[in-house]
Amino acid sequence: MVHEPNGAKAVRRACSHSSPVLPSPSWPKLHVYGGRDAGSCLRVRLQHHRITTPIPSSPLRQLARRTRLVSPACSYALPPDSPSPTKVALQHTYRHHFKFITMEVLLGITGKDFTLIAASKAAMRGATILKASDDKTRVLNTHTLMAFSGEAGDTVQFAEYIQANVQLYSMRNNMELSPAATANFVRGELASALRSRKPYTVNLLLGGYDTIADKPTLYWIDYLASQAPLPYAAHGYAQYYCLSLLDKHHHPDIDYEQGMKIMRMCTEELKRRLPIDFKGVLVKVITKDGINDVEYEDDVKVAIP
Repeated sequence: MVHEPNGAKAVRRACSHSSPVLPSPSWPKLHVYGGRDAGSCLRVRLQHHRITTPIPSSPLRQLARRTRLVSPACSYALPPDSPSPTKVALQHTYRHHFKFITMEVLLGITGKDFTLIAASKAAMRGATILKASDDKTRVLNTHTLMAFSGEAGDTVQFAEYIQANVQLYSMRNNMELSPAATANFVRGELASALRSRKPYTVNLLLGGYDTIADKPTLYWIDYLASQAPLPYAAHGYAQYYCLSLLDKHHHPDIDYEQGMKIMRMCTEELKRRLPIDFKGVLVKVITKDGINDVEYEDDVKVAIP
């Protein structure tokens, strides 16, 4: 009677219920891979196969490969009754994306010589409002303001980390980062964290005024470190209700009064559509003279044409 190593019978039983891609292993060969028994040797061999297998070029196919249901015994093939890799990838993408769309509201509008940033004042956890006067913005330097939304711990920690590093750069170099340079720095930090074990679940709007180019700027950044300079932007559920209004009424040469009117249109639409009370918005304006708070009355109604 041939004596099999520990775990060989279990591995052989698991392989019999699937369609193995690798050839049936011979036990003396398995020990070349450095495992203690048959099961660990086969796992090492599968890891080696995963490393040496070329990754598909398409991002969707890469995501499909990462989300495949792999049998730990000996097969990379999906079960016959399982969905296709593309369907699994799309389901994973939608589930991962909509998980981080919160009830918070972030709005940004640029005009002829200003940038408006608005953030909801309600700090929520689920359906519970923890604070009704929360400030979801941080002043990075004289002409740059950052608004954030997302997971409570990640948002404050990342915002204060960015604020401290931008101010440290100003003290070390006796000059301030421009809004574009600050946005690139923020995007780089998010991208580095995304590839680590501790990513930040943070969505950002970074508004500023470039004193050298003499124009307002607004950057949209999400938790996957995507960045885009935009004339207007929104995060959270505001993007579903306000982007159509902004697309209709915004143009690059609007003045401050027109910008505030558009902002009131957006907040009125949110009050009408959202089933929650986000406690109004905190509005700040960035101009060539710096960052100022705006006295914003939430009860003032504006007719939407």
